[in-house]
Amino acid sequence: MQISTSYLFDRASKQMVSIQNDLAKSQQEIAAQKQVLNPSDAPNQAASITRLKSVIARQDTYTKALSQVQGRLDSESANLSNASEVLVRIKELAIQANNASQGEVSRRAIATEMKGLRDQLLSVANSTDAGGNFIFSGSKVNTQAFTENDRGVVEYTGDQTRMNVAVGEQRTLPLNRPGTNAFVRVVRNGEGVGFFTAIDDLIKGVNDGNRSLMQRGLTEVDTLHGGVVVAQADVGTDMKVVEQQGAVVEDTKLSLSVALSQVEDLDMTTAVTNMQKLMLSLEAAQSTFAKTSQMSLFKYLG
Repeated sequence: MQISTSYLFDRASKQMVSIQNDLAKSQQEIAAQKQVLNPSDAPNQAASITRLKSVIARQDTYTKALSQVQGRLDSESANLSNASEVLVRIKELAIQANNASQGEVSRRAIATEMKGLRDQLLSVANSTDAGGNFIFSGSKVNTQAFTENDRGVVEYTGDQTRMNVAVGEQRTLPLNRPGTNAFVRVVRNGEGVGFFTAIDDLIKGVNDGNRSLMQRGLTEVDTLHGGVVVAQADVGTDMKVVEQQGAVVEDTKLSLSVALSQVEDLDMTTAVTNMQKLMLSLEAAQSTFAKTSQMSLFKYLG
């Protein structure tokens, strides 16, 4: 069977172009250090890469949410610790004032100090986070948690709603804490009395030398302090959960990153070796093409 020069020419030309295309693709993969440059090159692999990147991005969102919760918990912890110390000092002063040896002048001096501590507590209860949001207002973060009316009575003006944020697959954590969960009410004769009203009544008892009010107030301060301590314990528990969940998210991200690397990243050693083989093949193809292009039908038949 006779083979025409044009057939050999076309075959050599197509072979050279094919190798050139493969070499160009190999060089692009090495430059990008990626296995898949275009989704159409490997649809299933490209779909896996997209899915893994999406899941990793979601883990990054969880990490940011955990950081936000941690910042909020840090603020709560610091303020509750402050409140606890102030309440301990208020009780110490109340015990001192309830001593029979105290005179009127000294009791009133003690009441004055207690009033200053009460105002400090109110400031703590109305503290804000780094973003200017009130920490103990529930979901009403732009509303002051406790407000003092014209009669000097402090009322809770936040709400009881707790906002949850996603920090993992099927896992959420509360972002805020209602003020009444920390600055609790006391019960008198079956009726609830506000945190600051109980303190104000104690201060009044000290100022007036009313031992009955002082004795009741000492008992109620223990209740108020207990509420703050319980809130501190809750914050500590939440902090531990944040730490544990953070570790879970980081482990998940690491596993996903390894999986993504396996389907997306290029094995550079193998890729360079393949490129070198293609370069040798191209040189051979170019040599063949050059010889074929110089051939005539007579030279080939001869």
